[in-house]
Amino acid sequence: MPKKIVMSPEDIMRTLARIAHEIIECNKVVDNLILVGMHTRGVPLAKRLAANIEHFEGLKIAVGALDINLYRDDLSSLNLRPVVHGTDIPVSIDGKSVILVDDVLYTGRSTRAAMDALIDLGRPQLIQLAVLIDRGHREMPIRADYVGKNMPSSRHEEIQVQLVETDSVDEVAIISAANDMPMVGESEKVDY
Repeated sequence: MPKKIVMSPEDIMRTLARIAHEIIECNKVVDNLILVGMHTRGVPLAKRLAANIEHFEGLKIAVGALDINLYRDDLSSLNLRPVVHGTDIPVSIDGKSVILVDDVLYTGRSTRAAMDALIDLGRPQLIQLAVLIDRGHREMPIRADYVGKNMPSSRHEEIQVQLVETDSVDEVAIISAANDMPMVGESEKVDY
C-alpha cells in the first residue's frame, strides 16, 4: 500500500506549539485546565501540549490518560475483546476545563465514548477537544476546538500517526488502499 508522508517531526512540533498557544488564548485561566489524552497516541500528545503550555506560561498543567475501550459502541458488532489500558487522571475533573486530546478525529465515535467516560468520573465545567488531524467523515455532531491539520481523505485511506513515544518515529502519513491507486496511464490529481 502506497504511503505519503504529510507531516514531518518538525511539522508535528510546530503544530503542537500552535495548538498550545490556541489553548492558552481560549482559556484565560489555564490553572483550571486538565489535559486528558485518549489512549494510545492521545496520551503522549497531551503530555507534549502540557510541556508546551508550561514552557510558554510557566504553569504546570495536569495530564491524564483515558481508556475508552469499554465505552465504544462497536464492540458487539466487531466481536472484539477490548484491551483495557486503564484510566489515570491525577486530579478531580469536577468544575475543571478538560481538554480531550486525540491523534485523529474521524467519525466522532471515539470522542463520544471519551465524553461518556469522563462524565462517569465527574462533572467538568467544560470539555474541549484537541486533535492533531481532522480527516472529516463525521457520523456524530462533534467538532474539534483545536485542530492541528485538516486532512480530507477517502474512507478507503488510512491516516497513520506515529509518535516517538509509541512508534519510535514522529510522522503522519496517508496510506492508500491498492484499489484506490490510478491505473497505469491514468492521471489523478490528489490534494491533501
